[in-house]
Amino acid sequence: MLHALATFLVCQLAGEAVVRLIEVPIPGPVVGMVLLFILLVWNIDLPYSLDETADGILKHLSLLFVPAGVGVVQHLDRFGAEGWRIALVVVVSTAITLAVTALTFAAVSNWLGDSGSEPLHTPRKAPAKKSARARGRK
Repeated sequence: MLHALATFLVCQLAGEAVVRLIEVPIPGPVVGMVLLFILLVWNIDLPYSLDETADGILKHLSLLFVPAGVGVVQHLDRFGAEGWRIALVVVVSTAITLAVTALTFAAVSNWLGDSGSEPLHTPRKAPAKKSARARGRK
């Protein structure tokens, strides 16, 4: 487990180093995750317990949100003063994200030649209802 945890931390450290070296506005842990993904795809010899360690971290993922919650509580006065602006930004950015996702999906669908005329599944017929007379015979 320690070897696997060290692998995660080394990938994160490498991601931080790359981000600081080339000065891109991407979080270092994201670059580290991409690096870990590349290592997994290339079948590099990684610790066997990597899977178990990742599952253990995911089981306790909610604990990782505690620092974010503490940060929100520390800045409650800012949320009180600028809450409507923050809410507006969240709503607008969500709408933009949904629109871009829909447009991207439509573009890829057209690019792949999917006309959308074929149903994704065959609809099932509803079971026939028994008449009142047939129900009374039971």
